[in-house]
Amino acid sequence: MDLDREECPEFWELRLYVAGQTPKSIEAFANLKKICETHLKGKYRIEIIDLLENPELAKGDQILAIPTLVRKLPEPVKKIIGTLANEEKVIVGLDIRPTCKM
Repeated sequence: MDLDREECPEFWELRLYVAGQTPKSIEAFANLKKICETHLKGKYRIEIIDLLENPELAKGDQILAIPTLVRKLPEPVKKIIGTLANEEKVIVGLDIRPTCKM
C-alpha cells in the first residue's frame, strides 16, 4: 500500500518547551516519547528547550505556558500545552493519522 505523503509525513520535528526538571516537564517528555515511539517510530526528532537556560527562545514560537509541545514539521505548526497525559488528545492535536502507525 502506497501512502500519500500528505497523510503520513516522512519526518516529524517536535519541540518541547520546559522550565527546568520539574515533575510536569519530566512527565510531558515521558508521555511524548511514548506516543512518538508508538505512532512515529523512527520518523521523529524531539528537541527539548529549557526556558530557564534560554528564555529568549520562547519568543520565536510564542510560548505562553509550559510545558508546551510545538510541532514544527510537518507544517502547519501546531501547539499543545500540558503534560501530554491524554494520548488521544495529543494524537488529534498533532494530527497523527492512523495510516502512520508502523
